[in-house]
This record gives sequence, structure tokens and C-alpha cells, in this order.
Amino acid sequence: MKAIVQRVTKASVTVGEEQISSIGRGLCVLLGISVVDTQKDVDYMVRKILNLRVFEDENGRAWSSSVMDRELEVLCVSQFTLQCILKGNKPDFHSAMPAELAQPFYNNMLEQLREAYKPELIKDGQFGAKMQVHIQNDGPVTIHLESPAGPTDPKLLSKQEKQQQRKEKTRSKGPSESSREKAALRSKADPSASSGAEGDVSSERES
Repeated sequence: MKAIVQRVTKASVTVGEEQISSIGRGLCVLLGISVVDTQKDVDYMVRKILNLRVFEDENGRAWSSSVMDRELEVLCVSQFTLQCILKGNKPDFHSAMPAELAQPFYNNMLEQLREAYKPELIKDGQFGAKMQVHIQNDGPVTIHLESPAGPTDPKLLSKQEKQQQRKEKTRSKGPSESSREKAALRSKADPSASSGAEGDVSSERES
């Protein structure tokens, strides 16, 4: 699960000509749910969103208080495009949870936010609608959150991700410290193998 959390002086959501939700000072959260997300991802995001210390405390000290500490508002907006994977220049959204599954999942997260905080201070957009989201960022302060990755089904990995994994495995096959130490010990035990100078070693190999 991915989220873009912005500290705002105000934010609102409009569908068509109707404003359906608005907040004053607080957090605007754009939330992208992935096809592999579970309840653990919900728990992580709820905890992080409500406890991020991006506000000043009563003494004006920056980065000291959370939205709950200051009793401010939270506006959540479902944003499946956060789960985009680029294929060339074209965004692909197969990593996003399908709408019929994502909507109850998203509603469950909203309920958990309301249970953990004050229900009247958690606002929402309109799931699946074409929304105009008006955000007045305060700072600006923008935090990118991503829930810890769990075991991944290889079928869900993009071609690019698989290629990156192969590259990392290739790099990891370099000589280990222990193998280098063993080679050094063999050289000491058999002085005829090398005189210890790089030039001598290379010349022996060439001959």
C-alpha cells in the first residue's frame, strides 16, 4: 500500500459541481491499494498516518506533534494511480487492487481510522468518481509512505522487477570475503605460488 501524505491548511473534494468533502488544517492522504495488500498493510498505514509528527507542538517546536496530538482533520482520497508501473511511457495499473475488491478494503481502512481517532475528523472523497481534489499544501510538507513488502507472488512481478532481481543476484555472486581469505592463506603456505608482488603474479600467468 502506498500513500502520499500532505500537511495542508485546507483541502476539499469536488465531484462535478458539488463539493462533497472538505477539511481545514490537517492531513490530505492520497491512498493507493495494491493487489497484494492485507490487513497488516491497513494496520501499518492507519498507525503511521495518525502518528506522523509533521506539526509543531504548543510551544512552536517543529516536527513534534501528530494530527491526533493537535486534534486536526484528515481527508482520505482513494488514488489507484499510485500503484502504476511504467511500461515505456505508458502507465500500467495491474498492480492496483480491482475496484470491486478495493472499495470494501478502502472502506474498512476508513473505519479503522475513525475507530482509532475521532470519527467526525476523518473525511473522505468519493470512491471511483472523477474527482477534483483541491489541496493547499502547508510548507510544503509531503511524505511518501509505503507499507512493508510481504512475500511476493512471482506472477505479480513486472518484467522490469524480474530483470532487476536477476541483476542483483549476478552482482551477489562475486568472491566472498571468506574465499579471498582462503586464497591468501594458500599463498602464504606455498611461497612458490607467488612472490607476493602483483607484477610477479601476472608475469607467471602470462608465461
